[in-house]
Amino acid sequence: MTTLNYYEFLQISPNAEPETIHRVFRFLAARLHPDNPETGDADRFSQLKQAYDVLSSPALRAEYDASYKKDEDEPDPLSNSVDFMDSLEGELNRRLGLLALLYQRRRTNPALPEVSLMEVEMRMGFPRDYLEFTTWYLLKKGYITRADNSAFTLTAEGVDFVESQRASVPVLNKLLTSGATPSAADKRGGGSAHASAHGPNAVIGERRKGDRRKQDRSGSHN
Repeated sequence: MTTLNYYEFLQISPNAEPETIHRVFRFLAARLHPDNPETGDADRFSQLKQAYDVLSSPALRAEYDASYKKDEDEPDPLSNSVDFMDSLEGELNRRLGLLALLYQRRRTNPALPEVSLMEVEMRMGFPRDYLEFTTWYLLKKGYITRADNSAFTLTAEGVDFVESQRASVPVLNKLLTSGATPSAADKRGGGSAHASAHGPNAVIGERRKGDRRKQDRSGSHN
């Protein structure tokens, strides 16, 4: 039996409706078709066709669902190890968490680097309502973009940010270490989530201007 997870390959839920399966198939087929000079991939297109043939048939899909077993357990949500909910620091961590998730996907699956909003919710462990400001900010910064199917993907600027900040931002390193399918090079130490309120502020977060003015006034008396 094939080891390919059809749902994972199409980046859809095991409960996806037939209309969703068809829509995602058409989107990926246009990208992976060998005639596409930029993103065509004959092997992956063949796998896509195989996945669609099974999942689009009620009988074959039921047989597949009954027999398929995941090789690994689902990873714990990132929110189990990092605080995403605490006001400003939580927002900064949400930005780092989304960047880390998209970075891991782009490195491990460069042909299909998009991550759906549903998967972002599942991997980060909180509802999409908390992601609206986060995604708006990262889109405006140019660190992420949205594909034609509304899934998120990391830009080159986003890659540069993650790789340049990882060493100096413990929470980013921690998120990368605990992210989905990290590479061997990613399995290094983490750090406290509270450090994220300092390191990435200059690039990814808001500076607290009031606090800075207070520091300037106190310094002028020395």
